[in-house]
Amino acid sequence: MYIQVVLFDGFDPLDVVAPYEVLYAGGSVSGGQVTVELVSAEGAREVTSGTRGLSLRAVGGIDPERADLVVVPGASGRIGEPGEVPDEDFGTAGQAEDQDEFIPVLLGRTLTTELPTLLKQAMDDPTVTVATVCGGSLILAMAGLLEGRHATTHHMGLDMLDATGAHVVRARVVDDGDLITGAGVTSGLDLALYLLEREVEPRIAHVVEELFAHERRGTVWRALGPEPTSF
Repeated sequence: MYIQVVLFDGFDPLDVVAPYEVLYAGGSVSGGQVTVELVSAEGAREVTSGTRGLSLRAVGGIDPERADLVVVPGASGRIGEPGEVPDEDFGTAGQAEDQDEFIPVLLGRTLTTELPTLLKQAMDDPTVTVATVCGGSLILAMAGLLEGRHATTHHMGLDMLDATGAHVVRARVVDDGDLITGAGVTSGLDLALYLLEREVEPRIAHVVEELFAHERRGTVWRALGPEPTSF
């Protein structure tokens, strides 16, 4: 399984590193069944994160024709003051001097790159699974790619996700077939372990879980079984 983890300017480092390390470890303990690389829409380059002073290098470009799985992170930066909401340009009502640091701005800027086109290509291919961590699902949503799909994101972005026509699920990891989304930042660990369980095998996921001394939290939501009744 060949996995590409996407970098874009302003990405959240933990959204990238957590799943990357888990998936890389999965490849190590499975005899090379998993290969993972960092990529960007622009190709090989140094990509600056939203955490100042920290950059990672993309070794190549996003290639949905080669990838079996594409992982999209969210952004890091200022969330904003209580009561501030993103405007239609993904800025903030406050228009702070350091507005560029606001997470909605960083996510919205990806729409001006080739990233949405490449992600649409991946999502249109039934052989490719797209996974997101935290605000990564908002990138898909803002690009119009999540209408009618079940998904989650960071709890502060659920309203924005709902406004795009997605079916919001309040779960740590949501499995909607060829779309798997994670909630808050640290959900990248849980999402990656679930991917190893689903795409490789449970024993591999269990070994990696022990290696990282991290127990997955919550039940992975899937659209299976009878409709639950209300409490």
